[in-house]
Amino acid sequence: MLGILRSKEILSREDTEFQVATFKWLLRHFGGKEFYEGTQLVLPTRDYFPSSVETENEAAIATFHAVKKYAGMEEWPCRLEEQEEADPRVAPTLIIQNAPKAPLGTFEVEGDNEIVITYSPDLVRNPTQLVATYAHELAHYLTATSPEGPPGGWDNWEFATDIAATFLGFGIFMANSAVNFHQFSDVDSQGWQYSRSGYLSESEHIFALAIFLGLRGMPTEVALPHLKPNLKKRLKRAVREISDLKLIDELLAVEYLPPEGS
Repeated sequence: MLGILRSKEILSREDTEFQVATFKWLLRHFGGKEFYEGTQLVLPTRDYFPSSVETENEAAIATFHAVKKYAGMEEWPCRLEEQEEADPRVAPTLIIQNAPKAPLGTFEVEGDNEIVITYSPDLVRNPTQLVATYAHELAHYLTATSPEGPPGGWDNWEFATDIAATFLGFGIFMANSAVNFHQFSDVDSQGWQYSRSGYLSESEHIFALAIFLGLRGMPTEVALPHLKPNLKKRLKRAVREISDLKLIDELLAVEYLPPEGS
């Protein structure tokens, strides 16, 4: 009877195995003392992101530098650019339907190996999503230096990059921004809009966050107050599942491989 009433696992077996394999890949190439002693769980508070800017452009730049610092990539050279977005409105009452939208952010290598990260200017009004986007693109930058591809090859890079952003300490932002509902009003309509960001589902982000907390020896209570209400129970379930599967012990056994020449 108890077996029948047992709740379904948060992730499929395949998705769980991918998460474990990705964390092993990250720990092998980017773990070690720097991860276990230096990586913070970044929180959406003024302690981490003090507000002292006057314009949206200043906010975007200040947030980027803060994310770089908490990611441990403050000295990694790159250029931040605001994207140019086309306005789908061609007249006061005429809007182009299904107009293509720019991605929330991009990571590119230009010219003489110059790294360029771009962001959508609309994100500045959604700080959580802005931080998550920066974390994802910086995780791209980090994992691009790996001597081997992510589990399943580079076709899985985007999914592994979302997990890498949590590995860098931004799991709360990744989970909270995965699904967004917001009100809108237009010339002749109003209501709610739904959007997704990133490549993983909310449950996948929560599972990755639970693994991060386990690896860093942090209690669930550190993260719970900062998660969306619908994600709190999911995090507790994920922590229990990870404990039952003894995944943290398995991951802690991964041997760090320092980069050649270090």
